[in-house]
Amino acid sequence: MTGARIVVLTGAGVSAESGVPTFRGPDGLWEGHRVEDVATPEAYARDPVLVQRFYDARRAALGRVAPNAAHHALARLDRDWPGDLLIVTQNVDDLHDRAAAGVVGDRPPRLLHMHGELRSALCGRCNARAPWSGDLVAADPCDCGGRLRPDIVWFGEMPYAMDRIEAALATCDLFVSIGTSGNVYPAAGFVDLAHRAGAATLELNLDASAGSAAFDESRRGPASVLVPAWVDALLAP
Repeated sequence: MTGARIVVLTGAGVSAESGVPTFRGPDGLWEGHRVEDVATPEAYARDPVLVQRFYDARRAALGRVAPNAAHHALARLDRDWPGDLLIVTQNVDDLHDRAAAGVVGDRPPRLLHMHGELRSALCGRCNARAPWSGDLVAADPCDCGGRLRPDIVWFGEMPYAMDRIEAALATCDLFVSIGTSGNVYPAAGFVDLAHRAGAATLELNLDASAGSAAFDESRRGPASVLVPAWVDALLAP
């Protein structure tokens, strides 16, 4: 497939092996909180301190995790793949970015965070974004006077860069989904968009997902094993 146009989607299953908690536990709670209390615009309007502290804790926890073999393999694919490539992640951690640092050279990685990033702050008034590594709960306002919030796409908000993602899917030759549940839209519908483009589709997942039946091929196992093996085969001369 040398020169093929590839779109890769990654989900929580990729970062779970690094110790990042998956989105929702078996009890329906997200790190001890109801999703409705920490991941909606309404929750932020109702109790901004609770929401800020929740994301401050998650941001601080990034210092205790590191990219795993799946992140490193995708960074290598970014560096070495000669054709078009877009890696779209639903994850708000920075593990893809850290794996790519120093690997892809001076250019930015071919990576999109469709659900935002923990290490970024967003002004609720002017929509300006800025890198952020500390707490936001007591942060000074933006220069425009607006309150800073986590640069995270909450339920009820539109994911970032959908036009670019859909354009890539409409022209891709291969779509690969890694570590996703197949339950969260619009990402769960990417496989259908790829099929409409005539692309081959591959799922790499620990277990069957809600969308497994839609893929041409599904492989089961840890992302840290499956992804390096797939990248190795793809890049083999």
